[in-house]
Amino acid sequence: MHTWFECKIRYEKVMENGMNKKVTEPYLVDALSFTEAEARIIEEITPYISGEFTVSDIKRANYSELFPSEEDAADRWFKCKLFFITLDEKSGAEKKTSTTVLVQASDLRDAVKKLDEGMKGTMADYVIASVAETAIMDVYPYEAEPDVKPEFPDAGKTE
Repeated sequence: MHTWFECKIRYEKVMENGMNKKVTEPYLVDALSFTEAEARIIEEITPYISGEFTVSDIKRANYSELFPSEEDAADRWFKCKLFFITLDEKSGAEKKTSTTVLVQASDLRDAVKKLDEGMKGTMADYVIASVAETAIMDVYPYEAEPDVKPEFPDAGKTE
């Protein structure tokens, strides 16, 4: 289970016309706490930004799943709201449960296509309620570093 945090970075960006402009850009980070989210975004952003920057905002982002894409054209992130439809056996009524998914795609049509591909193995019926482009610049999922000195060195070995 991922806990996503939306971190906003404020810095001075050199625009195409050569002028400097203060901009605030949102990024998504997988972390356990607000403190870890701040540390991770600083670590991830530092190589890309020259000069000073500040973490101006950190808030929890409620995404149940992410569908990243390896395509070069897929440079935008789309927030997709889905409704899972279940039947209440007692009353016989349809029950809708909402969830939010983030999809990396090149445009709106591509986002819907990638969302359907990602949801292909789902057993539950679902309806796409909305798809909207976000301002998120990049997503940094947590990647565990290889354990150089494991606590139990023989744990994975079988004889």
